[in-house]
Parts: sequence; C-alpha cells; structure tokens
Amino acid sequence: MANKAEIQHIAFIMDGNGRWAKKHGLDTLDGHRAGEKTVRKVMDLAEEFQIKYTTFYAFSTENWKRSQGEVKGLMSLLGASIDNNLAELHEKGVRVRAIGEIGAMPAATREKVDTAVSLTQGNDKSHMVIALNYGGRAEIARATRQIAAKVANGSLKIKNINESTVAENLYVPDIPDPDLMIRTSGEFRISNFLLWQLSYSELYFTETLWPDFGRDDFIRAIEAYKSRKRRFGGR
Repeated sequence: MANKAEIQHIAFIMDGNGRWAKKHGLDTLDGHRAGEKTVRKVMDLAEEFQIKYTTFYAFSTENWKRSQGEVKGLMSLLGASIDNNLAELHEKGVRVRAIGEIGAMPAATREKVDTAVSLTQGNDKSHMVIALNYGGRAEIARATRQIAAKVANGSLKIKNINESTVAENLYVPDIPDPDLMIRTSGEFRISNFLLWQLSYSELYFTETLWPDFGRDDFIRAIEAYKSRKRRFGGR
C-alpha cells in the first residue's frame, strides 16, 4: 500500500464523462454528474491512502469551445457540488484551492469558488486543488509576466532568474509537484495540464472512463507508481 512518504500529490485528468453518458444512453450532463460523484470517491481514497495533495482538471481554457448548454450545465454542476460538499470538506480539514483564470469565470461560479477557498484557507490536513479555466501554457505566460514586472520595477535582476523564480510565480507555489498524474478514458496526452509541474511526474493512463474509476483503479495506479524507479535524470 502507498503511504504519505511515497506519494504526496496525485493529479487527475478526469476524461470520459461524455463517452460514459453516451455508452449508457444518457445526456452528456448526466455523465458529468456521475463524474462529480467519482471526485468525491477519490477524495475519500486520498484520505485513506494519506495523499495530502490532489489536483483535478475540472475545466480547461479550451473547454469554452463546447456547446453553450454543456458549459452552462458544467458551471451549474460545479456550484451545486460546492454547496453539497463544502461543509464536509471543511470539517475534514481539507483546504480547497483554485488555479486558473478564475476571474473570467461566470460570476455565480466565481463566488462559489471564492467562498470555498476563503472558508477553508486555514486548513492543512489535505489540499484539494481544482483547475478551472486553466491552461498550462497560460499559467507559464502569467508567471513570465509577473517576473517581467519585477524586473521592470527593479525588485528582480535578470541574472537572478532561474527555475525557482518561475516556480515561485505559478498559481500555488507552496504545493509540491505531482508525483503521479492519472488520466482516464484511454487518451495518451497531458492536454495542456500542469506543463511545468509534470516535468518529472510519473504518468499513468487507463482505459477506464472517469465515472467508472474506483478503488481498484486507484490501487492499480498506485501500484504501478510504486513499481517504477524514479531516477530524475540519474542512474
């Protein structure tokens, strides 16, 4: 079994909600509702396996290209999920974090997210990071702008810019990079997700659709991680 010392942080690309819905003859939003239940199950598993940090790719900068009805439904589902789960997360000591261009989200959704972040900001038993309106390239561009501003105002010298400088200007610089990234539904891409942070993460891909991802899938991913030798460029 995995323990806290072996895995601190798992990131999830939650793929396959739409295909799951189609497979079961349901509406796409029904697939997203089923996927939301999986997030709750995974949070319980993370607690059981002492995984302190979890990151969920909930809505990418590219997802705005989806139909207006699906996007509106996703925003509504997110708000309802926060309403239904926030009290329990807070009671369990979970700190909710949000990364991405949250300010560009619909006002009602943004307010729900801000409430969750504000209420739980003092918690530290575990951290649940939700990537919303998020893109890895956009995050790096944002960090670059912040660094450039510091150079412009004289608080940072160009010769002192290094990898740590970039990392310190990402959305949540206090959170360690993922040890493991899990993507469901059989796709073999990282889809603009945590491009900087995944540099040395172990990647695990499964055919299982996200709504069907359960305890056995979780354990298989962790066992696969444990079987790998992480050299970080060494021998």
